[in-house]
Amino acid sequence: QVQLVESGGGLVQAGGSLRLSCAASGHTFRPYTMGWFRQAPGKEREFVAGSSWSGGTTYYADSLKGRLTISRDNAINTVYLQMNSLKPEDTGVYYCAAGNRPYGNRTYEYDYWGQGTQVTVSS
Repeated sequence: QVQLVESGGGLVQAGGSLRLSCAASGHTFRPYTMGWFRQAPGKEREFVAGSSWSGGTTYYADSLKGRLTISRDNAINTVYLQMNSLKPEDTGVYYCAAGNRPYGNRTYEYDYWGQGTQVTVSS
């Protein structure tokens, strides 16, 4: 089992930046793929960014490329999501996820989920 706890969300003006963190505990010695998803009110949860175990491979939703950076520090079992040039449409709950597969951009490809952190971007 892996427990994931997100932090760093909040209210930010359009054009601003936020850095989300996800701290993992439990069986963190396993080589999990890590991902970030988000869910806006009334919409399905969507993929945002993913990272291989080593962090050497990262990938993003096409619509978000260039504004986001996913990174991880395995020494402290933490994954980050740096978000820049935020827009009101980025508003939603952001979830961290861990998966046993080498790659994942779908919710079913991840096995463990955090509770989420709210991001609100005002115009």
